[in-house]
Amino acid sequence: MTAPLRIGLVGYGFGGRYFHAPLLASAANCDFRGVVTTSPDRRKQVEDELPGRKTYASLAELADDGAEAVAVSTPAATHMDLVEEALRLGLATVCDKPFAFDAESARTAVELSEQLGIPLSVYQNRRWDSDFLTIRKLVEDGALGDVTRFESRFERFEPQPGPPAAGGGTLLDFGSHLVDQALHLFGPVQSVYAEMHVRADNGRDDDVFVALRHRDGVLSHLWGSWRQAAPGPRFRVTGTDGSYVVGGIDGQEALLIAGARPSTTPEWGVEPPEQHGVLHDRDGSRPVPSERGAWDSFYPAFADAVRGRGPLPVEARDAVATATVLDAARTSALTGRAVQL
Repeated sequence: MTAPLRIGLVGYGFGGRYFHAPLLASAANCDFRGVVTTSPDRRKQVEDELPGRKTYASLAELADDGAEAVAVSTPAATHMDLVEEALRLGLATVCDKPFAFDAESARTAVELSEQLGIPLSVYQNRRWDSDFLTIRKLVEDGALGDVTRFESRFERFEPQPGPPAAGGGTLLDFGSHLVDQALHLFGPVQSVYAEMHVRADNGRDDDVFVALRHRDGVLSHLWGSWRQAAPGPRFRVTGTDGSYVVGGIDGQEALLIAGARPSTTPEWGVEPPEQHGVLHDRDGSRPVPSERGAWDSFYPAFADAVRGRGPLPVEARDAVATATVLDAARTSALTGRAVQL
């Protein structure tokens, strides 16, 4: 089939509004039908910001209107119920992260997708950050030699009110990206150690550190925080022949929040020279031009996969692997001991 994929969106909060709707609307091979929401305020926002798109009261109503697929961008606690409902309605599904609260729930959803033969993917858009794509290229090209340690951070300073409830806490919310990137680069993990600060006022963790030892020997050190007033570099990757460091965060999030769209921004995802990372090796230090950030490639790839023209942009089984590591990190933080996988 060559017709655009008829797809809807569930949820129009921060994630749906900024990270999904603009990219769905910009994907040439997607027919973005509208948004499932029961909130009168959200419906009004959709009418004002997405002219020509409908609002639906339920997933069933979206499916009855001819949709073939749906993206789920709602609070984390609702993900699994919505994914199951969508799959049983025959809708190819993308689910935002954190995909599930635990590995067992993630595995159940993936197995349902496989039993029904309905495509399921996870919205790990940070795999297409400019800095991460640059690191992947440096690793693949051998520019760092054999990688020994991978350091990655999502650190912010908003001690009050701290992490939003919708994300399920810092380990799940930030950790879903941090762990997914580490696994994507360096493969399976054999041990997990974690430290966590939990807020007394709401029980949510707002500062976490996770150390992974991959089976290939690489160490991944991952930080996620809402209480860090002096953030460290976004990435530092160390190998036997050199290190690569990048300070700031990929600019695609800021572009979307500011109202820019991939379909109308010719230089989408191109980082300015002052944001480029630096490679340090025996020959000195020099900036490395960043790869183009490509969040705009996710939904076109998903549509192609549903049409049978390529692989899913993110395999659903990857979410099970990530959730398994996050479960182990939670156990480690509670016991003070490393967990063997």
